[in-house]
Amino acid sequence: MDEEKMNLRLDVDVQKLEADKLSKGKNKAEEELDSLKMDYKKLHLSMRIVGLGKTSEQCREEIREEKNKAN
Repeated sequence: MDEEKMNLRLDVDVQKLEADKLSKGKNKAEEELDSLKMDYKKLHLSMRIVGLGKTSEQCREEIREEKNKAN
């Protein structure tokens, strides 16, 4: 009986350790995801500022406008 209790306690301890490990991994993954989201937003903003986020149609329209100004 005492041996069973000790085994059950060990099992509980192992389960707790595994749960803690998974929780820490989840927290780290969430932090990395948040960091990637911030990096993406910064990159997207930078692209818009320098004009790289335009569609091909917007680029064609700009070229047409520049050609018209040159003529």
